[in-house]
Amino acid sequence: MAVLEKIRALFVPTHIEPEIILPAPPATYEIRPLTSAHLKEVFRVNGRCFKRGENYTRYTFSYLLSEPNTLSYRAATLTEEIVAFIFVTVAEDGMGHITTIGVAPEHRRRGVAQKMLAHAEEALRKRNINTVCLEVRVNNLSAQNLYRQFGFATVQRLSKYYNNGEDGFLMVKSLF
Repeated sequence: MAVLEKIRALFVPTHIEPEIILPAPPATYEIRPLTSAHLKEVFRVNGRCFKRGENYTRYTFSYLLSEPNTLSYRAATLTEEIVAFIFVTVAEDGMGHITTIGVAPEHRRRGVAQKMLAHAEEALRKRNINTVCLEVRVNNLSAQNLYRQFGFATVQRLSKYYNNGEDGFLMVKSLF
């Protein structure tokens, strides 16, 4: 493990200037399907949403976008700019799994994540999926609060769940 950390240090700067986030101008958001045609843009937004090394790779996004049991949506402005995404996998046992959800930093605190979650839950209900789960970092209190507002309950602590050793919580919600 120490060898990997030394190799990573060669390629990852140890000091990264923080990105200055200015709120985007007021916008109207529409939820639309996310397809492989959006791969480049969703990958860019993902990189801005998740700075702690938990970014999905292009390959992972490509796989999810081509997987028939994955539901994927984007929130776009009227100018078609993608500002958020959500991916939900549907298991054969009738459970949905929110694998990732992200909102561009300049569009946060505008209800975009709530719209994405509501849309994904409705899509799962239409498929008669009765339970949905997700994982969230123990330290991501704002996301946990959002999920609790949506009726998710923490059912398990996941020790060292993330690549950096941080714990996560498994949260679950009944859709019916």
